[in-house]
Amino acid sequence: MANNTYYNEILTEHNIRPLHKYKMEGADFSLEGVNPSCGDDIVLYLKLDQDEKIVEASFDGDGCAISQASSDIMCDLIIGKKKDEALRLSEIFLRMIRGKITEEEKEELEEAGILEDISHMPARVKCAVLAWRTMDEIFQDAAEGKIDKYSGKFD
Repeated sequence: MANNTYYNEILTEHNIRPLHKYKMEGADFSLEGVNPSCGDDIVLYLKLDQDEKIVEASFDGDGCAISQASSDIMCDLIIGKKKDEALRLSEIFLRMIRGKITEEEKEELEEAGILEDISHMPARVKCAVLAWRTMDEIFQDAAEGKIDKYSGKFD
């Protein structure tokens, strides 16, 4: 079980002073993610270089403290990672939320690992995974040709 004080401090810091909450100009991809059960509504922005490394990630929108903090923590974690690494981290994060993760995998998630206990709060799971699922959807849609890399818009 995570230290609750530490957990609350990190969530509060990312919620009150998010580093990555802004509308990115010139993003390669942007996609809205909505969690109707809580009212969370974000837009995730990603900018990649020619090697598919994420050079900038941000989000904008409104939502509960958990969705906002998780979005900021995710952006922090994926910047500097290649697309495939970011997708792998997302897969680990989603498994962690379901309680199926090793200690080594949790360490790879860095600060995102503090959200492990969300698995015991079913009503908050959708809040915690919103940004991660939105990122997965961006890359899946791009791979399927449903989204144009440079406009970030659907065909």
